[in-house]
Amino acid sequence: LIINFHRGVDMDFPHPFIHAVKLSRARRIRGVILGSVLFPLRIVFCAFFFLLMWPFARLRVAGLSEEDRSRPITGWRRWLVHPIVLLLSRAVFFSLGFLWVEVKGRMATRKEAPVLVVAPHSGFLDMLVLCPAQLATVVSRSENTSLPVIGDLLEFNQAVLVSRKDPESRKKAVSQLTERLTSDGYWPQMLMFPEGTTTNGHALIKFKPGAFLAGVPVQPVLLRYPNKLDTVRWTYKGTTWYEALWHTASQFYTNMTVEFLPVYNPSQEEKNDPNLYADNVQKLMAKALGVPATDYVMEGGVPTSKLGGLSLPLEPPARTALSLLQKNGLQAAELEAALVQIIDRCQSGVGLKASVDELASVLGLTDKETAVDVCDLYSKDKTVDLRRFSLSVAAVSGFFSFKSLLQTAFIMFDQEGRGSLSAEELSNLMAALLGVPQQSTAKLYAEASRHGQLTEENLLDVLTTHPPYQRVVNEYLQADEALSHLQLTSLANGKAVNNNGHMHSNGSQHYNKKFE
Repeated sequence: LIINFHRGVDMDFPHPFIHAVKLSRARRIRGVILGSVLFPLRIVFCAFFFLLMWPFARLRVAGLSEEDRSRPITGWRRWLVHPIVLLLSRAVFFSLGFLWVEVKGRMATRKEAPVLVVAPHSGFLDMLVLCPAQLATVVSRSENTSLPVIGDLLEFNQAVLVSRKDPESRKKAVSQLTERLTSDGYWPQMLMFPEGTTTNGHALIKFKPGAFLAGVPVQPVLLRYPNKLDTVRWTYKGTTWYEALWHTASQFYTNMTVEFLPVYNPSQEEKNDPNLYADNVQKLMAKALGVPATDYVMEGGVPTSKLGGLSLPLEPPARTALSLLQKNGLQAAELEAALVQIIDRCQSGVGLKASVDELASVLGLTDKETAVDVCDLYSKDKTVDLRRFSLSVAAVSGFFSFKSLLQTAFIMFDQEGRGSLSAEELSNLMAALLGVPQQSTAKLYAEASRHGQLTEENLLDVLTTHPPYQRVVNEYLQADEALSHLQLTSLANGKAVNNNGHMHSNGSQHYNKKFE
């Protein structure tokens, strides 16, 4: 499956966030027959061993004070309880069909490599790697501690806990992580999945710098599933987690290979730059796996690619929105008029958010479900930021020239009329044009700022003449040729041609002149 969602993102790599189990008719019938017998049996045994771990996990920390729990657990609590939980952990996965695990290479000691970095991350069944890794300590969401059994197992593991919603929690986790990794063997090894999310394994996405912040040696660990049917992967789109569990448990057995590569000792330059360190380890692991190392990353639950610090969605919401509106029967002239109306509303600074009903009304949609689908492209709370919707759709519709659209956007976000934007306002402007939040616009702001001010003229100059931003404008913020026939219907009010060479109505010609 090759990426073909928009121009501007490298098309040579497989899409890493989509995986679907493809079953022939014979395999489907076989799966139903085997699954009806194996699945319930395996789930029962899995649950039994899982619950059996619970009292041992609680026993390990029973009676310990908060101060004792802040130090590595030693003594009988380790030499007695640890092997029992390790054995039961292996029994859980054995009951799911992982009858054996092939281990290649030698696992480094905690002093040789304080952290194990594991990739590719395919799904929750990857946690089997903890067995050959001797139940190394992990990083987990603090919210998981409230889950039955899981919370006690995390406490047993002395996991580093972090809340993604709390910046202070993230800072504390980084401090705790650094302390453990630089303890010279005092703390057990950490095990981390630097991709930060699950993929289909056909490419390695950009590694997050967490495992590399301390600048200590790491041991790369490769995961492979050499099976005829790839059932274990659970990604952004495609096979769901319960489908992955069903298909996996319905097989006679599932193979897994864990390969420990030689310890990677960072250079001084890599120690000083965790992102460089992470990128170099990613490339090393990708080469060993025989897959590409990409700049793809999951941000805010959206698959994106990095270019000049900007986050470009692999599935641009504006292009998907255009397709949905076209299928709903919305004509180009109607869409164009609606965009002008929404942009005028946004420039007034009133009603920047719209509900599903409001969006359906302003677009003149007969099918409310289309409005729901469009809102879902931009947020998950059944509302849409009209600035983000209107500017991102206008950017790829072909109705407006980029120069006029940028001027419109600048006026929209320069609410105080200063003639310049702050760093935060620039981030919001680029988020509106690209359709997704932007978290790394500092580089663009620095290049477009002159004498401490970011003006419209300077921003236009950087975006249209400086690579890679020129590439973003010329290849990403342009009309999609596949949707060009949408504009060809916009002839009701006469003909005009914009700077992109696409036809549009006299209404948009007037609107462009209004800002040029």
